Amino acid sequence: MSTTVIHTTPRVLSVEALEEYRLVVHFEDGVKGIVALENRLFGPMFEPLRDPAFFDSVSIDSFGVPCWPNGADIAPDTLYEMLQEID
Repeated sequence: MSTTVIHTTPRVLSVEALEEYRLVVHFEDGVKGIVALENRLFGPMFEPLRDPAFFDSVSIDSFGVPCWPNGADIAPDTLYEMLQEID
């Protein structure tokens, strides 16, 4: 008999844009930190985020996903993993 363990990523409670394409992300489990996204801003959905004013328009949708008005979003699990790599 095998047991499957499912890990769910905690929900994003808040997100704040900083200079140099960085985000302060706070998760419901208390994990909080700064992630650098400059190297991830490529392709048709993410190129508009290179405009600092547009990058600053980040918000959290009803599913707890950081997103921008053009539909670009960053999966919470990706952000969570990035913060774990920093620690």
